[in-house]
Amino acid sequence: MDRRRRELLGVDVPVVAAPMAGGPTTIGLAAAVGVAGAFAFLAAGYKTPQAVADEIAAARATGRPFGVNVFAPTPVPVGEAEFRRYAARIAGEGMPYGLDLAAAVRVEDDDRWAAKLDLLVRDPVPVVSFTFGLPPATVVRDLRRAGSRVLATVTDPAEATAAAALGVDGLIAQSGDAGGHFGTFTPHDPPPPRPLPELVGLVGGRTGLPVLGAGGVGGGGDVRAALAAGATAVLVGTLLLRADESGASGTHRAALANPRHDRTVVTRAFTGRPARALRNDFVDRYDAHAPLGYPALHHLTRPLRTAAAKAGDADRLHLWAGTGWRAARAAPAAEIVADLTRAL
Repeated sequence: MDRRRRELLGVDVPVVAAPMAGGPTTIGLAAAVGVAGAFAFLAAGYKTPQAVADEIAAARATGRPFGVNVFAPTPVPVGEAEFRRYAARIAGEGMPYGLDLAAAVRVEDDDRWAAKLDLLVRDPVPVVSFTFGLPPATVVRDLRRAGSRVLATVTDPAEATAAAALGVDGLIAQSGDAGGHFGTFTPHDPPPPRPLPELVGLVGGRTGLPVLGAGGVGGGGDVRAALAAGATAVLVGTLLLRADESGASGTHRAALANPRHDRTVVTRAFTGRPARALRNDFVDRYDAHAPLGYPALHHLTRPLRTAAAKAGDADRLHLWAGTGWRAARAAPAAEIVADLTRAL
């Protein structure tokens, strides 16, 4: 495992900072994780190609191994009528912030897929990972020819088999305990939840590829269990949300430590795609009514979520969190990584 980790990621510490799009992943966080001897992903999602290029340059300047995560363009379209019904239903949530959600335009985009891939082929990084689906085989070929190792996020053995057939270098096995969006290829019918060690064993056994485990990590014991099941390394995201170098909003950080939030739930109320978050009032009011529809619902609620984060309004914010959220603490990222690996 140590040899495979060095070949795939270029690090000795079996911890990887998961890519957290929308703000939590910062260059400072990636640099701090790198100094601790672990590997860090940058999150290309929701950024312009120029912003991604700037982050790549900054990460490269640290001299530490890193990767870039990209959203595969696998949209879940929603019809205009259904979109309008949901926008009208949640419209009252935007009124305190002067937002007319009922009049929002339905946006279906691919997160500037072609431009980001062009950047990564022209200016290759050590590792590129994909989530939400698989890229075409030609994309995997071009990235590998450019010198990058390519990873695909999978949530069950069938997805792992499809990814392996593309010639990827490794897999990220994401369990249903992970915070934020599920990487499933079938958001309308996510695979049954499995404990992370079980999923790691199934995916590794099916493909023979190096597997990074992700989802529900709450401490060193979870890291040890995933490694014992065959993981080459383990991704952590939620545990880094309260790190000193994290870009998570103060509202999100506070909610993670607030005993009022006593559980996580899987919801599509905020973005139209299944994601695990702390339960709050928005989820309670709208989850049962939210259609599948990504990225249209993401764009619909984004102004509301931005305003809520600034206002300290945790009940209108997507509080992404995995099942290990109670262990997230305010501390330097290097200290969090050290705690996870102390007993290995």
